[in-house]
Amino acid sequence: MEKPYVVGIDLGGTNTVFGVVDARGTILHSGSIKTGKHADISDYIAELAKGLEVVIERAGGHSKIKGIGIGAPNGNYFNGCIEFAANLPWKGKIPLAQLISEKLNGLPVTLTNDANAAAIGEMTYGAARGMKDFIVITLGTGVGSGIVIGGNLVYGHDGFAGELGHVITRRQNGRMCGCGREGCLEAYTSATGVARTAREYLAIRKDESVLRELNPDEITSKDVYDAAMKNDKIALEIFETTGHMLGEAFADFIAFSSPEAIILFGGLTKAGDLIMKPIKESLDKNILNAFAGKTKLLFSQLKESDAAVLGASALGWEVKDPSTTI
Repeated sequence: MEKPYVVGIDLGGTNTVFGVVDARGTILHSGSIKTGKHADISDYIAELAKGLEVVIERAGGHSKIKGIGIGAPNGNYFNGCIEFAANLPWKGKIPLAQLISEKLNGLPVTLTNDANAAAIGEMTYGAARGMKDFIVITLGTGVGSGIVIGGNLVYGHDGFAGELGHVITRRQNGRMCGCGREGCLEAYTSATGVARTAREYLAIRKDESVLRELNPDEITSKDVYDAAMKNDKIALEIFETTGHMLGEAFADFIAFSSPEAIILFGGLTKAGDLIMKPIKESLDKNILNAFAGKTKLLFSQLKESDAAVLGASALGWEVKDPSTTI
């Protein structure tokens, strides 16, 4: 093969992880940078390009790279742009594929939504192998979704189908979401949502909690998990509440596409049964009878960053003129 490798980039709200991938789906060389520290997109592109050049050089240089695939929040497959991403520091419409291609001497770049990239990774290498109908839910800085029906990713007419994290779950007095609306699932069940729940509970309740030993403004979902592992009552209730909200939402998602499985991916899945048990309980309580017991709930079988990197890298095999991505 003249060009045996592709590059996959997982652009998350906190970190950007990238790697050189071979045709078998092995990540040969990888690296990462912090996403959120760059208020200016030009600074971000410059640091990312520097990191990419390092791993590309280790793989033998540009002549070995067939293309680059990117998974990013609100990434539009049709035009190569990030458009109004709630959890990124740059607002508006960012021609990301074009900017990266220009920095890397014209290597072809293809972009998709980060959760869609995770879905491609699961379908090719992970828990969704052999499935043609499933949903991947990413539980990280935000809540994303990749929907596969009949073996095909659902993009919709404009490239933005599948924003299940922005389905409104609380229509009365809902939390403000980063997207500008109130009551979105993401505002409650993302890693940042879990931390917000912790701060709310600590403010309105008097229960003892190890979380009170921390600065409320600095509490993270990891802190809540650590407290729950110590049988902290408030922390356990936070996971219970979060799981029940996800279960309610999943019952609605199943009614829409009747997936064989819903696969959970991202940092919150490290909580294991703390999150999965209440999800299952709530799903069973709210599911339409016609769908009861038909959809599996699974955790991703891939390492936290690999699903999105591998899924994004699959787009790199789609050789096309970079001008078609802008």
